This record gives sequence, structure tokens and C-alpha cells, in this order.
Amino acid sequence: MKTSEITYTGDLRTTSIHVKSGKEIITDAPTDNQGKGEAFSPTDLLATSLGNCMLTIVGIAARNHGFNIDGTKAEITKVMAENPRRVSEIHVELHFPDNNYTEKEKAIIERSAKTCPVAYSLHPDIKQEITFSY
Repeated sequence: MKTSEITYTGDLRTTSIHVKSGKEIITDAPTDNQGKGEAFSPTDLLATSLGNCMLTIVGIAARNHGFNIDGTKAEITKVMAENPRRVSEIHVELHFPDNNYTEKEKAIIERSAKTCPVAYSLHPDIKQEITFSY
């Protein structure tokens, strides 16, 4: 089964439909690459996917080990490089609202975040800088 369908709608914009749910994502080219920057760029989505994946996998691990990460936030910073234009670094700051995690739970959190599927799928030349704030 297809994952998504993407339509180029003009003016450097795409609309992506998640086939199973019908949910929609719009992307624009960034302002530093001839775009309007009115929505996520494709490279923004790449960087954001890392944070989404980390929180999802940590959430699964937390559920399996009997603790909660509800309210945890991720702040993502994407760094671009030139020649060729590409994502060179992704900085992920994970902020946990509960500061009462045990050392074992913190180890589970950090191991889970760093081993999410998106982290493993990114090219090794893309630096992943991950910080955890409890």
C-alpha cells in the first residue's frame, strides 16, 4: 500500500496526502532558496522527523517500562551546508517536564532517542546533536 501521494501545486509548493488517514502536509521552498517559506520546507520535514521519531520511540520505551513522558517537547534546529546544498546538522533539544526520572529511566530515554529509525536512516555525514533536559 502507498504511504503518500504528493502533488506539485505550483509556485514551489507541494501538497502531500497520507493515504491511510487522509491527513495533509503542505511544503514550500524556503526563503533562502527562492520560496515563500510559508510552510515547512522538505528539509525542515527531514529534521523535524528526527525529533518526531525520537519522541515516539521514547514514548514506546516509557510505556513498556512503566513511566510517562507526556508533555515532553523537542526543539529542532536544522543547519544547511552548500556545494551541494544539503542538511549538514540537526540539533535536537529534548525537554522533559518531569525531573524525577531515575537514572535507569534516563538511560532508557537516551538510548531509545538515539536509536530511533530516523536517526539510523540519516546519512552518517549529517551530524546529530542531541541534548536532554530533565
